[in-house]
Amino acid sequence: MENKQSEVVMESNQLKETTRKLISDRFSHLTKLPENYIRASGERPRLHEVVNVCTSIPVVDMKGWWSNNSSTTSRSQVVNDIGRACQEYGFFQIINHDIPDSLSKKMLEVAAEFFEMPIEDRIQWYSDDPSQTTRVSSSFNITKEGVLNWRDYLRHYCYPLEDYVHTWPSNPSNYREVASEYCREVRSLVLRLLEAISESLGLETDFLNKAIGSHGQHMCLNYYPKCPDPELTYGLPPHSDPTVLTVLLQDGVPGLQIFKNGQWIAVNAVPNSFVVNVGDQIEVISNGKYKSVVHRAVVNSNEARISIPTFYFPSEDATIEPAPALVDFEPALFRSFKYKEYYSKFWSKELEGKSCLGFFKHNDSPPI
Repeated sequence: MENKQSEVVMESNQLKETTRKLISDRFSHLTKLPENYIRASGERPRLHEVVNVCTSIPVVDMKGWWSNNSSTTSRSQVVNDIGRACQEYGFFQIINHDIPDSLSKKMLEVAAEFFEMPIEDRIQWYSDDPSQTTRVSSSFNITKEGVLNWRDYLRHYCYPLEDYVHTWPSNPSNYREVASEYCREVRSLVLRLLEAISESLGLETDFLNKAIGSHGQHMCLNYYPKCPDPELTYGLPPHSDPTVLTVLLQDGVPGLQIFKNGQWIAVNAVPNSFVVNVGDQIEVISNGKYKSVVHRAVVNSNEARISIPTFYFPSEDATIEPAPALVDFEPALFRSFKYKEYYSKFWSKELEGKSCLGFFKHNDSPPI
């Protein structure tokens, strides 16, 4: 009997210790930021210096791509627009993307429901292990970071869908249904974007589709609670993505910022759009023509923010290297590697700009 009671007490203590790692309930009424979230003075967001313009990144209209008559002019215009956006910004927004706005709204609603559930219902998914295919966690890499980030999240694998959907949360009751439909639609969109980017680089239409092996797709539900002092911390610090592409769905609360020409620029969402950004793997495959861009998530003191990025990856066994056709007349900037090596390196450290990509450059290549 005593052993039983001891086990119950131990489990209760473990639950309390784990819930302390999530911020969405614990800090919701704080008036002062805890010390372990405060950045050093030279690493703070300096929000008053951010450029806040509505036309901060290109907007690409995909309408011509989906046209039933598929005119060459319409398709080539989309390809040209995407290529220019990839080369000049590395970030762009897309409209007329063929994903129903009603589905995007449902996805944001079910995400909000998840984070509104009692913490005891969410904590069962908690894990610090990035190899877990479904997990709730906080910050970025809570075991490696000296200063934590003001974020909780649910992250799960979603391709092949049938391999993972049964591991997702079943509460809210419609989560799996809504998220499954959303993941399928985003994957279909990504495949079209990969075709357009391949063509914009002068490669075969299916080049990127083949180059990334059997593909990988993850989705992350980010929750950034109201913060007592947004000037002292980040939702996510400056970083580039280890992906091929990232497709971001945002609610109406600002928070995403990109670094361009020596300054931070706010990305204000266009209604019914997605934000797309080039990942590190595209920079490698394009031999540096298209560069992944450092970006960050900032927080605010007035309202919580939800963002839902879909991360599209190569499969672990895919060999990533500059496209042969792009190194005929220029030296390869990056060495060949298996994507598993890259992903392992990314999760072994803190988020720090494009530092992960630097491990895979040739020694005589120019700085990133």
